[in-house]
Amino acid sequence: MTNPYAPPQAVVADVVDPAAGIELADRGTRLGAALLDGVIVFAMVYLPFLLSAMVGGQGAAWLAIIAAGIGLIAWLFFTVKFLGENGQSIGKKACKIKILRTDGSEVSISRVFIGRNLVNSLLGIIPLYALIDPLFIFGNARRCVHDHIADTIVVKA
Repeated sequence: MTNPYAPPQAVVADVVDPAAGIELADRGTRLGAALLDGVIVFAMVYLPFLLSAMVGGQGAAWLAIIAAGIGLIAWLFFTVKFLGENGQSIGKKACKIKILRTDGSEVSISRVFIGRNLVNSLLGIIPLYALIDPLFIFGNARRCVHDHIADTIVVKA
């Protein structure tokens, strides 16, 4: 006999079926890739800026801006290249993980930049959002808020 007072039952499948042969990336691996990406941005953009500012005499500000600009262009080139080829940032490529759509299809570079980066950056003005976003990774789906926004998952490559 069916209980008329039982809550409704539903099957929700918002993450790729494990039977499809796609395995979600570990939380620690995602953290490592994010930290590595941060170190790479620092080394390619901020470090040249700081070194140029410290060693330069007069006109050091322009030298620092130019050095940082060259580093930024180089970083953007490689990041866009890797993301466009296979959904990986430099850090994700090194950690052997990549971004896919939740249905398992390849992710477009526009989805990555708009959904995962631009919208997420704009939401960063909300107090405590920068803390809440990565905490979502501790859910069963292992997806941060920016993954939900962009309809993406991070998987082992």
